[in-house]
Amino acid sequence: MILSALLTSVGINLGLCFIFVTLYSILRKQPGNIVVYAPRLVSGGKLQDDGEFNLERLLPNAGWVRRAWEPSDDEFISAAGLDAFVFIRIFVFSLKVFTFAGIVGTIFLLPINYTGTQLRDLPNKSLDSFSISNVNNGSHRLWIHFCAAYVFTGVVCILLYFEYKYIASKRIACFYSSKPEPHQFTVLVRGIPVPPERTCKDAVEQFFMEYHPSTYHSHSVVRRSSKLQILTTDAERLYKRLTQLKNKDNSPQRQRRDGFLGLFGHKVDMLDHYEKTLGDIADNVRIEQSFMAGKEVPAAFVSFKSRFGAAIALHLQEGVNPTHWITEQAPQPHDVYWPFFSVTFIRRWISKMVAYVACNAITILFLIPVALVQGLTHLDQLESMFPALRSILRLAVVSQVITGYLPILILQVFLSFVPALMIMLSSLQGYISWSQIQKSACTKVLWFTIWNIFFANVLSGSALYRLNYLLEPKEFPRVLAEAVPVQASFFMAYVVAFGWTNIASELFQLIPLFYNYVNRFFGGDCDDDFEAPTIPYHKEVPRILFFGLLGVTYFILAPLILPFLLVYFCVGYIIYRNQLLYVYVPKFETRGEFWPTVHNYTIFSLILMHIIVIGIFGLKKLPIASGLILPLSIATLLFNEYCQKRFFPIFQAYPVECLIKKDRQDQNNPNMSEFYDKLTKAYNDPALMPIKYSGRFRSRRTPLLSSESQNSVRESSSQDNLV
Repeated sequence: MILSALLTSVGINLGLCFIFVTLYSILRKQPGNIVVYAPRLVSGGKLQDDGEFNLERLLPNAGWVRRAWEPSDDEFISAAGLDAFVFIRIFVFSLKVFTFAGIVGTIFLLPINYTGTQLRDLPNKSLDSFSISNVNNGSHRLWIHFCAAYVFTGVVCILLYFEYKYIASKRIACFYSSKPEPHQFTVLVRGIPVPPERTCKDAVEQFFMEYHPSTYHSHSVVRRSSKLQILTTDAERLYKRLTQLKNKDNSPQRQRRDGFLGLFGHKVDMLDHYEKTLGDIADNVRIEQSFMAGKEVPAAFVSFKSRFGAAIALHLQEGVNPTHWITEQAPQPHDVYWPFFSVTFIRRWISKMVAYVACNAITILFLIPVALVQGLTHLDQLESMFPALRSILRLAVVSQVITGYLPILILQVFLSFVPALMIMLSSLQGYISWSQIQKSACTKVLWFTIWNIFFANVLSGSALYRLNYLLEPKEFPRVLAEAVPVQASFFMAYVVAFGWTNIASELFQLIPLFYNYVNRFFGGDCDDDFEAPTIPYHKEVPRILFFGLLGVTYFILAPLILPFLLVYFCVGYIIYRNQLLYVYVPKFETRGEFWPTVHNYTIFSLILMHIIVIGIFGLKKLPIASGLILPLSIATLLFNEYCQKRFFPIFQAYPVECLIKKDRQDQNNPNMSEFYDKLTKAYNDPALMPIKYSGRFRSRRTPLLSSESQNSVRESSSQDNLV
């Protein structure tokens, strides 16, 4: 039953891939007037003369693999950024680890497991016969598994060390080769004590002119502009629709009804309606901007004349009271998350606690769909709950689909909402950049996945009622040793159904393509309105790391999962190289700060494997082997501590040696004076800038933007390209 369910899951997944290929073939026959968005190709100038993009060029063909494979590491970093390079290195590292694990597991562990006789009297255990559960208790063959645990841990640690070292060197190299950027010279200062009858601007200027007189350059005070941001967003969205209607004089969309969904009410001219509404929003924007001077937040972006000067202000306590003049590294100007700047230190702390409690509550509530999934894997429970469906449930095809694929599909549907929830919770914690929000959400999603997909599944059923044993630390390895091998077939099906399907959908991008087509057909959007897609690291990185955790933990227990993982990492490597080079456009750059997360959770996976192996050897009547695994765990933790001291500081801040060398290089740069001029306005709130309208807009009202101010807006929107 277990093997047939897994084969059914594989068959259904391959069927979905076949559907993708079929739709791909159909789409290739569509007329070339369908306009789609391919950011890398558009930026490369591969547009047709009529301004429309040929669908034939967007859809992959036999040459896309070669084009994705050819760029070197330096070329890839130059095109996609260091964050994208780190993302690809996760696949490279995983391929190295699980290629070695696959060789060891196939040559040594699988034959030993299969030739055991421990499970010979148990029915329907065709997959378990390849697991360590089939090895006889007290067998000397278990020492092969013991040696494999030591060798595998050593290989993973060696690969982790060299990977950490390589990425750290790339981070330093990218810093040396980078042009002067505003965030390198700027820190964010919060908790500014403002004296009575003075402004925050005056307080900041006086403080830094007194204590940083030789390096202080300028500052920009943050204001409460949330309402203004909503107004400007509405105005830009409305102006986009207005431009679309003006470009299509005979469009049937110009006449719509003013009722629900445009289906009821009186017919109105949408062009006049949009112009009137846009004018009203423009008046509200002007009124709101006039009140911004008095809505200061005790926070400011303070810029310095050198990177070293900014580093001194960042790492030294500025005031006697540690809750005042709190400094942190400023993000890139386009990476700033403006809606949330906490007023006080206490409010930020409370926000973090609320987000922490909400995250744990969501994690606990998710046990409900997990319990539902586990119920589907036990047909006897379903038959007792629904006796009328007993004859249908006993059909071979129905039972295989329900136990092999349906549980994974239900989990995938529920999991699709988790990343968005974690992004929302992270945005409430007081982070001031999208990159920080995504890194925080990445950690939340990863822990959520490990707990609800791994632990909640392996500890459900027979192990769940033994909570008194589960809560005792010394019993935890034994409980895991009993529960984890039983779920091997479930996680094999999970890798196939969830991992392979996700990779296939990532390549073909059918949902964005369908949305694009529908949006153009009903909304009339044009190419210039599309926003370049960006890869959601908070969703993709946890998925890859979770598959890595499954491979590490089941390397000793059930090596049969390794071929499925190798297929996922091999195909994922080349597909994501293509996507990062030719589809996705980076919206922020952390210079590889996601890699410490990858390192830490790989160490966690190794320690979890050691705990399970200790329990397995205890159950298999080999206590000496259980005791000898403890030094391996201690050595792994010591290795992790060394890496934290050796490499992690490089990802927290650049060393003084690098900062001073880079500052000395800038002394001979003739463009630095121009850079300093632009640095003064780099961190101005975009909501305080005039709304970007073009000359096509004509109304009885005065335009919000003159030609001179339009140039200044374009100038401020390109601060990330400062020289």
